[in-house]
Amino acid sequence: MARAAGARGRVARCGRCGRRALVAFAAWTAGWVLAAALLLRAHPGVLSERCTDEKSRRILAALCRDYQGGWLTGGLCEDLCVAGHLLYQRCLYYERGKKVLQAEWRGRPVVLKSKREAFSSFPPLGLLEEEAGPGDQGTPEAELLLLVAGEVKNTLGLELPNSSVGSLWPARRGPGWRRQLASAWSLLQQEEYVYFSLLQDLSHHVLPVLGSCGHFYAVEYLPTGSPHHTALFPLDDTAHQGGQAQAISHIALSFLDMVSHFDNDFSHRLHLCDIKPENFAIRSDFTVVAIDVDMAFFEPKMREILEQNCTRDEDCSFFDCFSKCDLRVNKCGAQRVNSNLQVICDKIFRHWFPSTLKSPSPAVSPQLWLQLQQAVQQCAEPGGPAGNSWRTAPSVFWKLRWLLQAMLRELQKVQT
Repeated sequence: MARAAGARGRVARCGRCGRRALVAFAAWTAGWVLAAALLLRAHPGVLSERCTDEKSRRILAALCRDYQGGWLTGGLCEDLCVAGHLLYQRCLYYERGKKVLQAEWRGRPVVLKSKREAFSSFPPLGLLEEEAGPGDQGTPEAELLLLVAGEVKNTLGLELPNSSVGSLWPARRGPGWRRQLASAWSLLQQEEYVYFSLLQDLSHHVLPVLGSCGHFYAVEYLPTGSPHHTALFPLDDTAHQGGQAQAISHIALSFLDMVSHFDNDFSHRLHLCDIKPENFAIRSDFTVVAIDVDMAFFEPKMREILEQNCTRDEDCSFFDCFSKCDLRVNKCGAQRVNSNLQVICDKIFRHWFPSTLKSPSPAVSPQLWLQLQQAVQQCAEPGGPAGNSWRTAPSVFWKLRWLLQAMLRELQKVQT
């Protein structure tokens, strides 16, 4: 009897061990599935396909057939499919299913974007399939807004009031409302569209959405940065050295303005986890604009991404965002330990102000240039004062800002 009871106890304990092991394995698997999904979304070389004009024209032709067949709608559909005011120009790139095309809309260059090629590839809104009548008057507005809020929360990791998400959703407009809902639902399933739509009235550092047709949306076309440009961003090649130095100073100050804005001006800090010249563009007034925010995350979502199982600090890196591994519990910290500022200093500013380069203009004093180089180096170090955001160590942010403004004054003084 005693031996039997002991055996049962051991079996029970083993059962509990097995359940704990299964729970731990499930958590580990879920973490890696999330990381793999985000990796596929972020990495430019994964699952890309050849970008051709022939296929791009076929994609837009299929979009217009769906519009003419009454499946989708949008403010740009008439200009694209009927009036000929929105004209395809060239294919920019295909990446992991995402299609990015350049077009001209009433004489204005624009970019057409969609996360997927075909409208039918987006999961439909279940409530629309359940509706029997074409008028769609049976579904309460509050229930639809609840669905929208849930989709936005899933995308951003934020709970937003109905007044905020209402702008993403069409008002009731009679018989065509089903097409409007279906089109809006396909757009809501695209993270970048949600970011641009919600932030366009709050930030001049993101692209505004100009309009949409079905699952494609249009944004302003701006020349993007590239490591192949001498100054990372396209500047006037005929500009003399002092003119280029002035432009770089303006752009650097705009990057600092963007850092401060993303850190402080929303309800949660906005983290950029893929900082490279190609993901930004420069307006004619030198304002920096984030043109690709597929890897941007508000604080709640950032914490969810970082908080994974680990055995070392390297396991806690998610592209340009990383935390540290707590070896007591083998868990990555939810708090990001570097910052947007540190990565921008490392990947952008170091290119402009390397320690080996002499002053780009006689107008800039060697002392000021040396101070700027040292400040950039200090900012770019992962363990430096910029590591936890400029709010916790503001000195390097304000030092950079003051030095860049001083450099700009010295350059402008020569021209007056």
